[in-house]
Amino acid sequence: MRLVIRWGLAAMLAIPSPVIAADEWLPVRETSMVLGNQSPLDFSTFLPNLPIDDGSQILTGKQGRFVRASEPDKPVRLLCASLAWSPASGGFPSHADADLYAAELAKHGYNIARLHFVDASLMFGRGRDFDFDPEVLDRIHYLLAALKRNGIYWIMDGLSSWRGAYGGYDDRWDPSSDLKLALYFDNEAFDHWLEFQRRFLTMVNPYTGTSPINDKALALVILVNENNIEFDSIVREREGKPHYGESLKLPFNGWLKQRYGSTEALSKAWPDLQPGERLEDASIALPRSRYEDSPRLKDLQAFFVSIETGTAARMTKALRDLAYTGEISSFNNWPTIQTTLSRQDLPVITMNTYQDWVGSYSPGAAMTQKSSIDDDASYMRLIAAARWLGKPFVVSEYDHLFWNRYRYEAGLMMPAYAAQQGWDVLCRHAHGPIILKYNESYPHKKAMLPYAIALDPVARASETLAALLFRRGDVAASNLTIPFLVQGTEDLGEDMQAREPDRLTELGLVGAIGMAKATGSSLGVGQPRSAVDPQAILEAAKAAGLLPKDNRTDLKTGLYESDTGELKLDRLRGQLRVSTPKTEAVAFSTLREPVNLGSVRVEASDGNGLLAVSVLDDAESIAQSRRLLVIYATDARNTGMQFSDDEEKVIADFGRLPVLIRKGYVDLSLALAEGQWRLTPVTLNGVALEAAGQAISPAGFRLSNDAASGPTTFFLLERG
Repeated sequence: MRLVIRWGLAAMLAIPSPVIAADEWLPVRETSMVLGNQSPLDFSTFLPNLPIDDGSQILTGKQGRFVRASEPDKPVRLLCASLAWSPASGGFPSHADADLYAAELAKHGYNIARLHFVDASLMFGRGRDFDFDPEVLDRIHYLLAALKRNGIYWIMDGLSSWRGAYGGYDDRWDPSSDLKLALYFDNEAFDHWLEFQRRFLTMVNPYTGTSPINDKALALVILVNENNIEFDSIVREREGKPHYGESLKLPFNGWLKQRYGSTEALSKAWPDLQPGERLEDASIALPRSRYEDSPRLKDLQAFFVSIETGTAARMTKALRDLAYTGEISSFNNWPTIQTTLSRQDLPVITMNTYQDWVGSYSPGAAMTQKSSIDDDASYMRLIAAARWLGKPFVVSEYDHLFWNRYRYEAGLMMPAYAAQQGWDVLCRHAHGPIILKYNESYPHKKAMLPYAIALDPVARASETLAALLFRRGDVAASNLTIPFLVQGTEDLGEDMQAREPDRLTELGLVGAIGMAKATGSSLGVGQPRSAVDPQAILEAAKAAGLLPKDNRTDLKTGLYESDTGELKLDRLRGQLRVSTPKTEAVAFSTLREPVNLGSVRVEASDGNGLLAVSVLDDAESIAQSRRLLVIYATDARNTGMQFSDDEEKVIADFGRLPVLIRKGYVDLSLALAEGQWRLTPVTLNGVALEAAGQAISPAGFRLSNDAASGPTTFFLLERG
């Protein structure tokens, strides 16, 4: 029996009857963010990182999933710490801080790290090519060793910066150069890339005794970050300049000559071929605009596929010639049909995706303030449709960006669906996922900013939940796989930006989706996509016994239930629910009526947010557990933060520390084992405040984030 009891709690938890205004903000009090001994936020006891040795190299198993060499039949889920440091965010840590930082990452559940823009950091302020800053190089080497000692694997970019390792530039984090494009056509640029791999990856690390390229900790090399030709041209697009640079013209003409042979043959395929254009003298023009659909654009896409696959193969061979035996990927963004074809030969697929992307820290930077639930998890589905089935899939970057008021959704949206889809690595992009302390003097740590998730209590709560949902495996992988069938470049249309249709990728909210070569599967999404009825596919899955007949998915109303029954996205209610034995959670923009998750029932709330209850002991379910972690996240902003509009879409001033958490509460009732239960607030740095704990009845209580020690997102619920 459930009762909602709204009394009997101390001031730390109790909220008087008047509703608290949603615009009240509470300052964060913590400075040190290092987890103490026996902290309930230290997950290393049940998510231990194993030693990295000869038997533990990450490789692709027979199932097309990442495994350790010693356990080839056991897929591993890797929760990734994004380490995209720059001088503005503090750079690479000292030896002492690296030891502490790596140990803290392991406590938080991370078992792999991605080092991003290493080339920029090594070359910052350097005047000569490949003149690495010796102190930065030493710090990188030491950090790699510290990560490895803590059982944390590495992902590295072969190239992140548009300036590579060229000396004499101070714009290493800006897309000022065409180096990424030149890699496809200029042997000098390719040789520069290769020389960087030689100098950095083959250099012996004095703290590990081996070179990174031969180290079992190096799990994956992304050849070049975000290096799709079309994407690069968009990043560097400037008003009044052609969409496609002249460096593409001669290679494109050469490719057309091979394909068509003559101007006469080309003219039959291109109605818009101009009288002065001839293959014989390489005078075929590039498209004037990427947005004017035409056969010319269709062929340009096929040309990009040819060039991109060929260059990836050349780079892969170069790394293999350097004796690298680990995994390789590239083209980790831009989910178009063209780029999907460019990824088809890669052994590992990597993708980046963002909800409400922000491109600047300057006043006037804007976002949409859109909910990811309201658009049916679009940013998740975009990359799900770029996956190739039968290969490991790595989310090398994702984020639901600050200052979006719905970013609490990320704690469920990406880790839950990443687990349901059967993905291998999940990496929320950041300068760093954790900090050791607040109030550091670096420009990017003086206030919460986009991509600075370590300072954001909402993002940190989400990452804590991700360790449970994704890495621990609280959410099960789907039993239903729906392949999107691919023929080849004949699937290309005249639209350069064409992607898999939204109405079809919504199938990814029910089962796992991805690209596959033509197969005899009756559930395959075939060509042309316009002729495919997603409802018919779901009905066929039910008829085949692959989807429960009582699955409640309703494509018309935006209600999606996973085949496992664990995930339910309800667009009309603005809710995403997760119900598994070890975690029950809901992200909600509205709560018009109680939400029953199984053992947990959310009765009411004074605003939107994320609520999760997870097992912390060895119990198999919430109902059997004696020790539970409760996560409650609302919103957070900086002190003095200002906007240029009432909808808070355009930033005027990011403000300063301390961070402010929006005051809120939820009324809960839990079906738990009988006995005495105690609810204790846990500070943001993981201290369970025993003196502030209160006896409660799980049958009904109010949970407020306004704790006596300061606002928090974490609570410990224990049976005495």
